[in-house]
Amino acid sequence: MLKSIKKSLALLLFLPLGLFAQSEKLTVSGYVKDNKNGEGLIGASVFVKELLTGTTTNTYGFYSLTLPKGNYTLIITSVGYRKSIRDVKLNDKNVTLNLEVQEDGQELAEVVVTGKREDENVKAIEMSVNKVDMKTIKKIPALLGEVDLVRAIQLLPGVSTVGEGATGFNVRGGAVDQNLVLMDEAPVYNSSHLFGFFSIFNPDAVKDVKLIKGGIPAQYGGRASSILDVRMKEGNAKQLEINGGIGLIFSRLSIEAPIVKDKASFIVAARRSYADVLAKPFLTGNNANTVFNFYDLTAKINYNINQNNTVFLSGYFGRDVFGNEFGFNWGNSTLSARWNHVFSSKLFLNSTAFYSNYDYLLDSDLNNKRPNNQFRWTSNIRNWSFKPDFTYYITPENTLTFGGQVLTYSFTPGSANASSNGTKVAFGAPAKDAIEYSAYVGNEWKVTPKLSLQYGVRFSKYDYSSSEDVYYIRRFVGITDARPSGYELDTKPNNPNEILQSYSNFEPRFNAKLETGENSSIKASYNRMTQYIHLMSNTAASTPLDVWTSSTNNIKPQLTDQVALGYFKNFGDNDYETSLEVYYKDFQNQIDYADRANLFLNPTFEKDLLFGKGRAYGVELYIKKNKGKLTGWTSYTLARTERQIEGLNKGEWFPNRFDRTHTLSVVAQYELNKKWSFGANFAYISGVPYSLAERQGTVENFTFGITESGVRGNVRIPAYNRLDVSATKKNKKALFGKGESEWVFSIYNLYNRRNPFSIYTQPQTAEVGSVQEAEQAVKSEAVRLSIIGSLIPSVTYNFKF
Repeated sequence: MLKSIKKSLALLLFLPLGLFAQSEKLTVSGYVKDNKNGEGLIGASVFVKELLTGTTTNTYGFYSLTLPKGNYTLIITSVGYRKSIRDVKLNDKNVTLNLEVQEDGQELAEVVVTGKREDENVKAIEMSVNKVDMKTIKKIPALLGEVDLVRAIQLLPGVSTVGEGATGFNVRGGAVDQNLVLMDEAPVYNSSHLFGFFSIFNPDAVKDVKLIKGGIPAQYGGRASSILDVRMKEGNAKQLEINGGIGLIFSRLSIEAPIVKDKASFIVAARRSYADVLAKPFLTGNNANTVFNFYDLTAKINYNINQNNTVFLSGYFGRDVFGNEFGFNWGNSTLSARWNHVFSSKLFLNSTAFYSNYDYLLDSDLNNKRPNNQFRWTSNIRNWSFKPDFTYYITPENTLTFGGQVLTYSFTPGSANASSNGTKVAFGAPAKDAIEYSAYVGNEWKVTPKLSLQYGVRFSKYDYSSSEDVYYIRRFVGITDARPSGYELDTKPNNPNEILQSYSNFEPRFNAKLETGENSSIKASYNRMTQYIHLMSNTAASTPLDVWTSSTNNIKPQLTDQVALGYFKNFGDNDYETSLEVYYKDFQNQIDYADRANLFLNPTFEKDLLFGKGRAYGVELYIKKNKGKLTGWTSYTLARTERQIEGLNKGEWFPNRFDRTHTLSVVAQYELNKKWSFGANFAYISGVPYSLAERQGTVENFTFGITESGVRGNVRIPAYNRLDVSATKKNKKALFGKGESEWVFSIYNLYNRRNPFSIYTQPQTAEVGSVQEAEQAVKSEAVRLSIIGSLIPSVTYNFKF
């Protein structure tokens, strides 16, 4: 049976290769780039007029078309750029044709929203994908005027967050750790600065943003819910360009320029907040040395060796610092090296090697004034990886992708050192190591002009090992007040040089698109995803101090299966695009925590874990206006996210902690004239579930809330809603009388709403009755915590020259 399945899969994968293999064909290939800065254009359309067929450029701007011998007219289009028409003769040999297109300078009424081709949402095979270019993101009103990529994607259908001040985002019922966030192909483990208020992505350095929520292609793996693929600029290969911004509490600056014109270029972008510098004159006494800031540096260099070889080197380093003598800091660092090689006009290779590290430090003596009396806690997760990705352009109707990856993990869940009067004690959770191997193959086949299929499979294998001399096996011994999970751990001897546990999984992927008209299509998708790493967090929202850990002999990898169906239609001359998608997602091996679970610096935390399954389902509506003075979109999501965990909620399904029934977002951008433009966005989101005390206990005239053991999400926080507005005034000149500049005025939370982040109970003492003036009665009160409780105005000066 297994052999027959493998044969069927191989036949499906390679049948199109035989159908389209013909000898009397030649290939035209090359790159499509912006003529102003030399950046490769992602997703530009290259259309053959005579054959009514075509292709789109890949992530690096490369395209390839294999056609019968003859003379053809190529039409190159990309929204935001002028149409380019080129003639090509394919008579006796393959042709290399590199193209540069000019940015569209048409009148204001034709301003566009995205950088993709106009009908991509209907014609492309992919579904459950959102692309928003940085030009659009920069027009969205932002907190304190700082353009924020992660906050922008939270305005898209199917995306939400637990609340303001929460790290990360949730996609279609997935947890924050189930999103694979990539920066130039290197994973980022914490995408936020300042506890979730800002993202780590410098807007002046970002080239392209792509969020994949479903129908995930076979080249992606490692996370259970979504892919956020962020590509950084390569640097202006034509001329020096400087961008920057000066805000109320932070500023940014980027410099990009050619090293060798049209062959090599670089970009360096930096940001730093300076709220602590501004506040320093007002801080006295114990607070005089308080530090609270974040900073980051993004850099990239590329060199076009020749027509067939280009190399890239990019890196990121960012840090958050908060505290006085006692405090903590955390941050990401990544380094990516890539090589693009064109083997032939049909075969394209991108090889990537990367390093990624996320770590945090909690220190009782940040200034190192008391080295003999100190507590220091560190944690980190580190990756090294190599991955080759091949694309074989068989014909315009058939494209094959294949490749693999080796990815190493090094986990330090928590390592602490405490010293008192010179006596030092070290403790914490043991270090863990793992290697993940994967290989994939996928094929995109245009079966007919109306029907397209994309299918493939990914295979992954995960080997876990521990550096400790012992390992643990969970054993159920019964639930007690002292042992709420019901499990204990038995100790077994371990050989650090041997693999302790291995897992392997096949992950099939499938997409189908049927065009039902010139401007409409129906799409369907299925994908299975496997995730071998886990974020340990038993708080309402993830924090920078949560712990990453590996799948082990006690913790199985998370598995998700998702199916989706959608209808896509454009109106007018692609002026409006709409989509309606429904999805269902099944989760296996989900992790929750017993009451009073201790996850930090605990070598035996696995005994406090509870396991079960989850499900998420919903409907997403998206309406977008692409052209005209008024542009923007409206998105609405009706969804449910639930879990069923052993030992919780009496074994019944309960809403997950990031379950939101209704999510409505409205984004509007209006160009009044060449000088003034305005923006607004409104969000309404149902409250998240919360566990609140159902009864009270009293000790010495004070009350405290008691939550029943195993209860989850018994109440909901009130709904969240917020309106932000902005106005942008463009100036004729920038610094030193050169370039461009603008003033951006914005108000976050315009109508001053105090949106609740959480609700908790606290004891309250109150006097009662004149007869009992000496006595006191005890009460408890519910307290609603708001992270932002007022409107926040800001002004930012941006410049470019």
